[in-house]
Amino acid sequence: MHIVIAPDKFKGSLTAIEAAAAIHAGFSQVFPEATFDLLPLADGGEGILEAFSRGVSDAENYTVTVKNALGHEVCAEFILSGKTAVIESSQANGLYLIPFADRDISRANTFGVGQLILAAVAAGAEKILIGIGGSATNDAALGLAAALGCVFLDANEEEIEPIPANIPRIARIVSSSMPPLPPITVACDVANPLLGDRGATRVYAPQKGLLSEQADETEAALKHFASLANAHFKTNFTETPGAGAAGGLGYGLMTFCQANLESGFHCIAKALGAEEKIAAADLVVTAEGSLDAQTLEGKTPHGVSQLARKYGKPVYALAGRLADEELLFHHFDGIASLVNAPMTLEEAIANAPDLLGKAAARMAHTIRSVKGY
Repeated sequence: MHIVIAPDKFKGSLTAIEAAAAIHAGFSQVFPEATFDLLPLADGGEGILEAFSRGVSDAENYTVTVKNALGHEVCAEFILSGKTAVIESSQANGLYLIPFADRDISRANTFGVGQLILAAVAAGAEKILIGIGGSATNDAALGLAAALGCVFLDANEEEIEPIPANIPRIARIVSSSMPPLPPITVACDVANPLLGDRGATRVYAPQKGLLSEQADETEAALKHFASLANAHFKTNFTETPGAGAAGGLGYGLMTFCQANLESGFHCIAKALGAEEKIAAADLVVTAEGSLDAQTLEGKTPHGVSQLARKYGKPVYALAGRLADEELLFHHFDGIASLVNAPMTLEEAIANAPDLLGKAAARMAHTIRSVKGY
């Protein structure tokens, strides 16, 4: 029996590699005769570097100093595989880099992401794959554009600092100093537009420090910025699915860098040969921190399920949190939570490896007894 274990991270507790190891430990207790293929995956946010580091044999790691979302210097990494650079934008503008008390949506920007792109080009990249997600920003790539040489002027033709608080003052964009860039593919795990009820501000900004009384003016600022950028570049990506990802970074990469947005899961899965590995499996197990209705909007477990269904393979999923089970049952042969007794979230996170391993063993026992493997 050949089992493919293809999880994503458990945000805040387990990396995808750690999750795969814990599931393997549980399943191998019940299926000691089985062979296993551990395939840690990602869907475009945090974890893309880890997935490529494990799955690409010629990956060369680079470390550079860039600015985080609030302008403080941090070390960030990217990978060069052949002539393709792999970037995880949250290495620069990640929410995890900003203490809760310091989160400020009016100042946080994506300047460091632009610095990462320039560093990749300087290292010889002829193609760039960038995973976006987990951001502390809601600037529609204003900072990124500034790092790439864009200048933003007010009504008096004076240059302004590229932070969201200054967006209402922008009257003109000057992009003549922007360098040519290689083709950029954006691995994106959400389908939100830039603006509106499902846009970057309304859906994602509250977790980044946006106060309810700031929502209307923040939304209006992004609308103003998009209007100027659309007119300047003669494009309009505001309604493109994924434009609202990472606080509008998806929109900005398309607008300022002529990037293409692709499903994060499918982009990464293709690069790591996930389809071929799943096609060769007898059983597939996936996992993520939370399984719910949003899982079906391009998250890793849903992508794994689609590939398993394509080849008629049974597929099971584990999660720290379960919701909307009635929707999930259509996509998995079985789902289960790590938590089997009352406990706090803090306790679950602290004991995640042990809980996941035990949940995997329980699931494996059930599969063996019911399916007769």
